[in-house]
Amino acid sequence: MNNVNMKNILIATLISFIFFAVYDYFVIQPQMAASENNATVKQNTVKESVNKTKINNPIKNKTKIIVEVVAKNYEVKIDSLGRISSFKLDEKKFNKDGKKLELTSVLKPLELRFSNEKVNEEAFKVSYTSDKNLVKVNDKATITLTQKLPEITIQKIITFYKDGHYDLKVKLSKNMDYFITPGSRPSAAIDKLTIHGVLIKKNDGKLKIIDDGDAEEETVNNATVIAGFDRYYTTLFFSKEPLKTIVYPDSEKNAEVFINTDKNLNLTGYIGPKYVDTLASINKELIDVVQYGVGTFFARNLFILLDFLYKAVGNWGIAIILLVIIVRIILFPLTFKGMVSMYKLKELAPKMKELQLKYKKDPQKLQMHMMKLYKEHGANPLGGCLPLVLQIPIFYGIYKLLLYSIELKGASFLWIYDLSSMDPYFILPVLMGITMFLQQKITPTNFQDPMQEKIFKFLPLIFTFMMATFPAGLVLYWTTNNILSILQQYIINKLMEKKSAHRI
Repeated sequence: MNNVNMKNILIATLISFIFFAVYDYFVIQPQMAASENNATVKQNTVKESVNKTKINNPIKNKTKIIVEVVAKNYEVKIDSLGRISSFKLDEKKFNKDGKKLELTSVLKPLELRFSNEKVNEEAFKVSYTSDKNLVKVNDKATITLTQKLPEITIQKIITFYKDGHYDLKVKLSKNMDYFITPGSRPSAAIDKLTIHGVLIKKNDGKLKIIDDGDAEEETVNNATVIAGFDRYYTTLFFSKEPLKTIVYPDSEKNAEVFINTDKNLNLTGYIGPKYVDTLASINKELIDVVQYGVGTFFARNLFILLDFLYKAVGNWGIAIILLVIIVRIILFPLTFKGMVSMYKLKELAPKMKELQLKYKKDPQKLQMHMMKLYKEHGANPLGGCLPLVLQIPIFYGIYKLLLYSIELKGASFLWIYDLSSMDPYFILPVLMGITMFLQQKITPTNFQDPMQEKIFKFLPLIFTFMMATFPAGLVLYWTTNNILSILQQYIINKLMEKKSAHRI
């Protein structure tokens, strides 16, 4: 293998492992960093936006719980202002200590405000009444909340379902301009590596994603999905009829969203984890709430395939292994060609050395004769790079799935209790290093530069340490890929040895 080929393989290998980490560090994290120097400007912007959109701030009064809704996996508390003041999720794979997860935040779901300042003040003083105090949800259950103000009567009819979604009907005794919110995005899973904020989907399918810290006061028309989201959870509204949505930033420039109308309203709401199957069962339009950051389109389609494999075998670890096998089968023609080409380059090493000595003072002639030699023997110095380069988006997609997919959170495989976290015993990283070393040993090489050879030999050790803290599912993918590469390279080496012996 010549210097150019070796250099390209080294570069391709490095890119495949660090591309996603570099992008997250230099692009995603800076986008989420709040600027303290602009704090005053942000507060002024909030005040201006409130005045422009006439969303009156609530009057702070003490509230009490008037309804409790109990389902198998969640508990809801509704306060005297007709808001979901608490939504506690019972998800055992995340709550090892038995505590339920609170998904409501500062701005409560179903909070309703009026443009008319006088009516709005009354709305935050007069309590709602409920037709039920305690509701148990087996399949579904309905409650009716009523608030009687001097100028208007409001009814909220809410039907809760066992999967966490609900139907909401807002009825007014007369038309009056008002705003209603799905609530602040959950804060149960917030970190610097993942995006969190607000997603608005319009009826033409276009998405507007507002990351925390980037919100500005604006109006979005024809919205059908309005969702606040963190890494794994969401609180959202969905409507078949396009609606007017108002966005304005809070004191930290995080988006708060309201639907604005003056008529009766029919909505579907959901609070809970972003399981793709659950969201799709409510409505397929909600699948877009599951975002994977940069490369979402590719990651989503990769998840569809991985999810299909999981449902077939019942284990995410085995599904990842099967995914590697499928990818290897698809790339087999290119990989086979590349490996054969690398073997031929090794056989051509003596002739290449002769040419280098003969034309060492004439680089142009050396290049011309080298290319001629490659062509005559069907060797391609870049043949080993292409299959590896094609693996990069798949490797990056797996990383994104492990980062964002709640389905893979807590997924176990053999000794690993969570494929989205590091291997607690570092067994997989060590196996990856060993398989990488063995792959080097049986891969035909012809180093001309001693420094390159030394660097190449240290790569397994470097990547073992580098991948030690990466998600175990990612290391499983690459370790399996290495094992299949070793097997394929061994077979090709034997075939080429027989072919060479036959020629002799």
